[in-house]
Amino acid sequence: QVQLVESGGGLVQAGDSLRVSCAASGRTFSNYVMGWFRQAPGKEREFVAAIRWGDGTTYYSESVKGRFTISRDNAKKTVYLQMNSLKPEDTADYYCAAGILSAFYGGNYYRREKYVYWGQGTQVTVSS
Repeated sequence: QVQLVESGGGLVQAGDSLRVSCAASGRTFSNYVMGWFRQAPGKEREFVAAIRWGDGTTYYSESVKGRFTISRDNAKKTVYLQMNSLKPEDTADYYCAAGILSAFYGGNYYRREKYVYWGQGTQVTVSS
């Protein structure tokens, strides 16, 4: 049974950095895409970043490009999202997700319906 468990959220000030983690278990993920999404109160869940576990290719939304970095640790089966220069508008629940690589034909890594497994989320609050 696949499990994705997020951790590392918290309350920080604008300009600070924070790293959230996603521990994955239940199968090998070498042919999976791992994604981070976020959902602010009253808003739709939106794509943040994704990584192809096998070759490490990364993708970012325009709103976080240059500030956030997604990475994975094969030995720990963990995906990280390093968030720098945080802004109040980054405040949201952050969710980890996993989808089979073959489902992402055309590179639509931002499409949440392509992800099969989801974690429970971790809350990130950025104060001004």
